[in-house]
Amino acid sequence: MLYKVKLKNADDHVLLDDEAYDWLTTDPYLQRVDFINNLRRHSSGCAFFQKTWKKADGGYKTETIYLHKLIAEKYLKDDKTEKFNLVGAKNGNKLDCRLDNLEYRSRAIASRKRRTSSKAGYTGVYKENKRYRAVISINRKSVHIGMFDTPEEAALAYNKKSRELYGDEGKQNIIKKSTSEENM
Repeated sequence: MLYKVKLKNADDHVLLDDEAYDWLTTDPYLQRVDFINNLRRHSSGCAFFQKTWKKADGGYKTETIYLHKLIAEKYLKDDKTEKFNLVGAKNGNKLDCRLDNLEYRSRAIASRKRRTSSKAGYTGVYKENKRYRAVISINRKSVHIGMFDTPEEAALAYNKKSRELYGDEGKQNIIKKSTSEENM
């Protein structure tokens, strides 16, 4: 069964399967802090719980729990290794916390799966004058792939090189249709 839990600070929902939902709603500590009803959307796009506690000495302690990490640590702990120790969503939706969508990744894989901040709209694609440069990172060094007339051509070249170098673990740009293609 699929559960959709509304976030407290956004119109979005977290997706959970019944096993994780049952645990999150019956665990004594999580029940006491009303965990399931106090999930919020983090600026990074994932769901989290945060509560500030007053300490005996008058100070404060803030507890932050990221939902995807909490679920992975409970149900996927055997998949965690020294290298594969970061939790990610296979489908890219950080609010989809179903067990079959979560996986442990290496830092390199997590970096390649991150959304682009390129103004051209594609990972590894940068505008230079009136053309687009495609680059890819190999062993932390930026390597030039080529110069192209459109950002889509550069993104396709990036995708090809990424597949060559990293296989299924490589980042793949989703190519948007250009207006000239849509009018054909």
